[in-house]
Amino acid sequence: MRSNYDIIVVGGGHAGCEAALAAARMGRETALVTINKYDIARMPCNPAIGGLAKGQLVREVDALGGEMGRCIDETGIQFRMLNRAKGPAVWSPRAQADKAAYHRRMLGVIECQERLSLVEGECTGIIVGGGAVEGIEIEGCSLRGKRVVLALGTFPNGLMHIGEKKIPGGREGEPPACRISDQLVRLGIERKRLKTGTPARLKRSSIDFSKCEEQKGDEDPVPFSFRTERIDIEQLSCYITFTNDRTHRIIRENLDRAPLFSGQIQGVGPRYCPSIEDKVVRFADRERHQLFLEPEGLETEEIYINGLATSLPMDVQEEMIRTIQGLEEAEIVRYGYAIEYDFYPPYQVFPTLESRKIGGLYIAGQSNGTSGYEEAAAQGIIAGINASISISGGKPVIPARHQAYIGVLIDDLVTKEIDEPYRMFTSRAEHRLLLRQDNAEERLFRFGVRCGLVDREAWKRMVVRRKRVGSAHRRLLGEVVPAKDCNKLFSRVGETGARVAQRAASLLRRPRVGIEELEKALPGGPLGLGAREREALEIRVKYEGYIRRQRRVAERLLQLDLINIPGDFSFDIDALSTEAKEKLNMFRPVNLGQASRISGVRTADLSILMVYIERHRKDGKKGKGVE
Repeated sequence: MRSNYDIIVVGGGHAGCEAALAAARMGRETALVTINKYDIARMPCNPAIGGLAKGQLVREVDALGGEMGRCIDETGIQFRMLNRAKGPAVWSPRAQADKAAYHRRMLGVIECQERLSLVEGECTGIIVGGGAVEGIEIEGCSLRGKRVVLALGTFPNGLMHIGEKKIPGGREGEPPACRISDQLVRLGIERKRLKTGTPARLKRSSIDFSKCEEQKGDEDPVPFSFRTERIDIEQLSCYITFTNDRTHRIIRENLDRAPLFSGQIQGVGPRYCPSIEDKVVRFADRERHQLFLEPEGLETEEIYINGLATSLPMDVQEEMIRTIQGLEEAEIVRYGYAIEYDFYPPYQVFPTLESRKIGGLYIAGQSNGTSGYEEAAAQGIIAGINASISISGGKPVIPARHQAYIGVLIDDLVTKEIDEPYRMFTSRAEHRLLLRQDNAEERLFRFGVRCGLVDREAWKRMVVRRKRVGSAHRRLLGEVVPAKDCNKLFSRVGETGARVAQRAASLLRRPRVGIEELEKALPGGPLGLGAREREALEIRVKYEGYIRRQRRVAERLLQLDLINIPGDFSFDIDALSTEAKEKLNMFRPVNLGQASRISGVRTADLSILMVYIERHRKDGKKGKGVE
């Protein structure tokens, strides 16, 4: 084991893996420190990658040169494109994972990666000198590093709850990380508490699936990674069942034993993924709640009950589960539990994810208050990239809100107060039609290529594909379909329309006309595009006006992001509202766009800031209060 590295990554979860791989692939001597290498990229909760908005994050990590997309493509056991019934802005890929295979595959990639050393041991603290990080302490020895990325997950002062029982731990079977969290506080970093949870796991052979609704994967699954040609595996089914009145009665009768309601748990849980006891109380009028029975792998009997996270006592969990249709004889393999842990409010980091308090220290994943493997991986790759770039003094990678969901995620973290685990949704992105799951490469390849994480051949293939789609688009704009062929087309798809010749692009804009049907009517014959190119063309034509409008809005908003706020600028300006001064001093926005997205900062406050920023530039002095 070396003692000196360029970059040290602490934590082997999804954030740590992406950070370490990005740093090593960018040519930095990197150490990934984890207590046990056989816990690398574990999935302690839901055995799945992707989902609503999360699938977009995975695609973006992949477009930056990350590993998560390729890993799930090789180890997934069911693939589905969610929200197909809605517009393409909210289509999201999701895959059930063989969690053991996913871990093995990611561990193999890490062990084979050049310039990446896997170090087993507990990080007990960071070494700081002159306000900057110099390395870490690990079980009696020290590792020196120019940059350190902390991706600690739920381990900082982790405390698990099962009924009245409290067990110190970062997750089941693993000890918490207390010393490093306490040291960060001594170094001036603020911390708070959050809570998350997980459901029980059931033995597959004890479930009567005939009483449940089968949910199959897509017949022609779409890969996550641009490097995957196709998914060609036999997919497993998931199953749907529901809670009922008896389930809810048992939960209500035992709320006094539920840590969430007895006062035993102090941390705030996720609003959009609550425990079953929380759902029963908050939605008392609901007669049932949907549950998904999801296999955890090909070589395990464990079934995950998605939607039934709980910290109720073991005996209550057993009684509750056996009231559910199909689970009357179910055997519990592992009980559900809640976990409280420390996180470090992310207004303490720059958009690069570097700490504002300690130079060279980067924080990523659940340590920033987020929830989910995908949100963690997205932060991890950004932290790894920017830590690497900072060593040579290059321009950091900070995707804007109109460029990536990753940009939305990080911007939200550094401009909003996190009082519950942050989860990504499509509704958080104001430009979501620009941030579709199908165009992640077009949006982010340039960053991946610049960092050396995406090869130029992939870039060239993307450019060729974009040109082919553009050429086909121009053809549709110019090609006229005769009236008789228009009528045949309308008859086939059930459309109504005037008996006149029409331009091909106008026909494709009709709701029921797809590219496949349109090509049969084109005088010039088929367009000669691949399946992916055809989908891109159809989206471009059908949503052209909306896309153009969103781009104009994004460009206007971007003007505020281009007005940088100097690092030594003082927000103690008398003309600003008291709330604005308080929030601006807390979040320290780096540009006026970020300032505009901070709750409590009014339009009038932005006008005042613009005047004082300009004055600061002219006289080289800090902004002063109004005389």
